[in-house]
Amino acid sequence: MADPKGFMTTPRQEWPRRPVEERVRDWDEVYVPGALLPIISRQADRCMDCGIPFCHQACPLGNLIPEWNDLVSREDWRAASDRLHATNNFPEFTGRLCPAPCEAGCVLAINQPAVTIKNVECAIADRAWEEGFTPARPPDRLSGKTVAVVGSGPTGLAAAQQLTRAGHTVAVFEKDDRIGGLMRYGIPEFKMEKRHLERRIEQMRAEGTRFRPSTGVGRDVPAADLRARYDAVVLATGATAWRELPVPGRELQGVHQAMEYLPLANRVCEGDLAASPLSAAGKHVVIVGGGDTGADCLGTAVREGAASVTQLDIYAQPDAERDEDTEPWPTYPKIYRLSAAHEEARDLRTAPSADADARLFAASTLHLTGDGGGHVRSLHLMEVDARRQPVPGTERELPADLVLLALGFHGPDREDGLVEQLGLTLEPRGTIARDDGFATNVPGVFAAGDAARGQSLIVWAIAEGRAVAAAVDRYLMGSSRLPAPVSANDRPMRV
Repeated sequence: MADPKGFMTTPRQEWPRRPVEERVRDWDEVYVPGALLPIISRQADRCMDCGIPFCHQACPLGNLIPEWNDLVSREDWRAASDRLHATNNFPEFTGRLCPAPCEAGCVLAINQPAVTIKNVECAIADRAWEEGFTPARPPDRLSGKTVAVVGSGPTGLAAAQQLTRAGHTVAVFEKDDRIGGLMRYGIPEFKMEKRHLERRIEQMRAEGTRFRPSTGVGRDVPAADLRARYDAVVLATGATAWRELPVPGRELQGVHQAMEYLPLANRVCEGDLAASPLSAAGKHVVIVGGGDTGADCLGTAVREGAASVTQLDIYAQPDAERDEDTEPWPTYPKIYRLSAAHEEARDLRTAPSADADARLFAASTLHLTGDGGGHVRSLHLMEVDARRQPVPGTERELPADLVLLALGFHGPDREDGLVEQLGLTLEPRGTIARDDGFATNVPGVFAAGDAARGQSLIVWAIAEGRAVAAAVDRYLMGSSRLPAPVSANDRPMRV
């Protein structure tokens, strides 16, 4: 604890964002480059080194937060990097994409703004790359065992890196043409530039991990062949089966799933396309769904030059402060938050007023109407009460040339036939069934991440990747020294 009074003398200061009018004209990350490191040591000073660090309990990875806060406050960046990477393979991902349940569990957050844990984590990770503290770590010897990892999102990559470092020969199979899963084609560039992803992939290649992009298991490679060729198989395919909007007019042209829309914008940034076929340029856009995926669509539509953007959230607008009766500390509170994308949409000149929120809360879609050519032109909605029951007399109509559905996901995609070819047992909700050790009903086949847990957070994805790696290592070798931060039955706090 470098400064015993830091939490009393230093106010919370977050990584500043670039001006809205500047950042909406490009796809670069929204934060001011180079502005984090000058402030982060004093922010780390705010950590109280409390007797029981509830931030540990709130973090699925068990990050050693007070330890690396203290090291950062002393500017011992190498030691801080070592402590951070001891529990997290990809802190530059979580430092940008995780909603930071650790900050909700910060003891300081009982009555003050929490320590900027997420910013500290990101600063350590970025400094580690700049200073060369993250070299490739190939194994000293090979085990002679082979593992196939299906899916290259955060779960698959974390599992692959841990297993490679344990000495196994690992191949990662990815159905898309590039490695990264939803981090590649689902997360917009302005939230995480893909150079961070490329850097880790190159590190993993140097360690010995092999990558097989454009290879759909069940489609291009029969699942039985994969099972026969490898000593163990890890299924980390994610939960990509999207939820639908069963309302009249869903069949109209111009109504698309968020994960049909976002990958095209990412491909423009990759240089594959000159412009997205689903570009929001000049269109009135309505996004159905109030979560992070909806916000990603929001920021993307603004950058593409939408005429207007509205995001519908079926839940009522939350309060600005935690409700101590229903969401006491250290639970993750549902409070009113303004993301970078919401800032940008609020500043659209077509917004009703300069400070208007682009979100409509407690809003439920009734139906969609189109023009004579079968293209969507408007969305009809109605306010709902706390029980999601319609409020009479509140129906209204929004202009809509492009409607994006961001309603979440309910399990792994079944179109490739992987589940059926392996004969996997599924849970009633559609996820892959597994036991406490991540093992499925098929010997040697393990399941982790969203494919088995259901839609969750990136920090849970990485934690499950590390844990399933330990389970596979134990299966192959009889014992394992790999850390297992979570079990298959752990459940996250609601975020």
